[in-house]
Amino acid sequence: MRETVILKRPERLEPCVILTGMPGAGKSTVGKLLAQAVTWAYLDTDHLIEAIYARRLQEVTDAMSKEQFLDTESAVILTLRANRAIIGTGGSVVYREATMRHLKSLGTIVYLSAPLEIIKERVARNPDRGLAIAPGQTIEDLFAEREALYKRWADVVCDTGSNSPQGCAAELCRKLFKNGMLSPC
Repeated sequence: MRETVILKRPERLEPCVILTGMPGAGKSTVGKLLAQAVTWAYLDTDHLIEAIYARRLQEVTDAMSKEQFLDTESAVILTLRANRAIIGTGGSVVYREATMRHLKSLGTIVYLSAPLEIIKERVARNPDRGLAIAPGQTIEDLFAEREALYKRWADVVCDTGSNSPQGCAAELCRKLFKNGMLSPC
């Protein structure tokens, strides 16, 4: 007969790794690989929004103004309480300071950077990814607005434009281990 074990939620949250960057930077791809390497959970905040609204992210962003979506994204993320997870965020997460402070309280923030031309190519391959973009704005405008914000909040930066997803995950394992943020991968 199997004994039932009741697990209690840890009293103290253990650090997470939070991935930020432009749409197409590789947050989901690298995040899943990194989570697999360190045997942690992978959470995608865009998927949480989709689950709350029972719609694809593009439908959610299309139904709201940019500011309404940013407020919604922030409200969802501010409820996160996670342990030992790799968290992939939406590219627009950096627009709300309270959201970024909350994510910083959860752990290490990684900025996945890539050159604008690569971002544009990747976004063009997946037009239904759900962009928080105001009417008349371009990818170039978003890139110019966000790059300084990503750098401001980043504890670690990884270039996904010149590195494969597997290479980025391995690089992050090394960097995060070296800084005492992860166990060896």
